[in-house]
Amino acid sequence: MSDIKIKVQDYSGDVQELEAPTDMGLSLMEFLKANEYPILATCGGMALCATCHVKVEKGFDALDEPGDDEMDQLDVLPNAEHNSRLACQLRLNPDMDGMMVRLAADEE
Repeated sequence: MSDIKIKVQDYSGDVQELEAPTDMGLSLMEFLKANEYPILATCGGMALCATCHVKVEKGFDALDEPGDDEMDQLDVLPNAEHNSRLACQLRLNPDMDGMMVRLAADEE
């Protein structure tokens, strides 16, 4: 099994480092939900709702470019920034080792 470490900052500002498997084909959204983070994921990971919005504070450059569906959602988010991504569109992989994400779907 190939695990990576990802730091997650929740809505209250608490940061936790988690070990994430890269050999199961999980998205970051699925991993966060499995670790009981309050991700709504209303659309079930189809890049249609943006309720899994995260801001990648460290490791953004290691990610693939967002697809058209993801960009359509990010374009209409009032709190989207240059480092915004939808967690449902990020498949866990070894390049994400050391990444830090901040939950952002609840931000105003």
